[in-house]
Amino acid sequence: MDVIPSLVAIYDEPFADSSQIPTCLVSRLARSQVTVSLSGDGGDELFGGYNRYFWARNLWRKLGWMPRPLRAALAGVLTTLPPAAWDTAFRKLERWLPARLRYATPGDKLHKAAEILAVRSSEEIYLGLVSHWKTPVQLVPGSVEPLTLLTDPGQQADLPDFEHRMMYLDTVTYLPDDILTKVDRAAMAVSLETRVPLLDHRVVEFAWSLPLDMKIRRGQGKWLLRQVLYRHVPQSLMERPKMGFGVPIDQWLRGPLKAWAAALIEPARLLREGFFDPAPIQCKWIEHQAATRNWSYYLWDVLMFQAWLEAQK
Repeated sequence: MDVIPSLVAIYDEPFADSSQIPTCLVSRLARSQVTVSLSGDGGDELFGGYNRYFWARNLWRKLGWMPRPLRAALAGVLTTLPPAAWDTAFRKLERWLPARLRYATPGDKLHKAAEILAVRSSEEIYLGLVSHWKTPVQLVPGSVEPLTLLTDPGQQADLPDFEHRMMYLDTVTYLPDDILTKVDRAAMAVSLETRVPLLDHRVVEFAWSLPLDMKIRRGQGKWLLRQVLYRHVPQSLMERPKMGFGVPIDQWLRGPLKAWAAALIEPARLLREGFFDPAPIQCKWIEHQAATRNWSYYLWDVLMFQAWLEAQK
């Protein structure tokens, strides 16, 4: 948490991927030993490593056959009860539920599932997965969201595989605008040089020449990279569930970061500054504080903008 006050200076823009915090710490730790480091960034996008590449396709196969009105009706049923009411119902039934259905916040998860049920296509599943605020025009008064590569099919590459389309979009949006930016600025803030060998143009060209089954096979991503690595590294070090590089922002916003965050999104302040409508932000803040929903990603977006704006004064 000591890193958070310096994020605005490090990133010099409203950058809101909270894994920036551990990235800053790891960069600082690496710089104590070396001046140049190697990064594995690009491997997931080029060789099919993200979990969404597997389950987005599987989810659409299971749901796509259902008429959309039926899926929308089911979504409506799931959202009839607020998350807190679902949580209460699940607690009462917990003793009869199998362990795999015992979630800390089942109501939150059911409401997220309802968002996916209402989609029109597999592409909408992907867009929902990579979006935080689903209706940004409600958040920013008087705004109109422009068409982007993510929302305009006319700008996208014509690729036959849904998995390859997701990998392509990640490669030209998420990778440069989030991942590479995050690492580069965190590293340069401590004078650490980073190199990204997997993004050598020859590796990128080779990866895109491969068929999908050389990347994703039997529900596992980065298949080809794994075969190479098996020659050099014990499998026991590699065969583990994929984990993000996250920190418990959701808990911090209810605890040690609560006062800092509340001051930045105070309704009168938001109205005075004129960039955001306070209503949807306060709604998510209240639900997050009550632990009925986890809105940490949404709130972190606004908080990083507000922290950046404050630094401009």
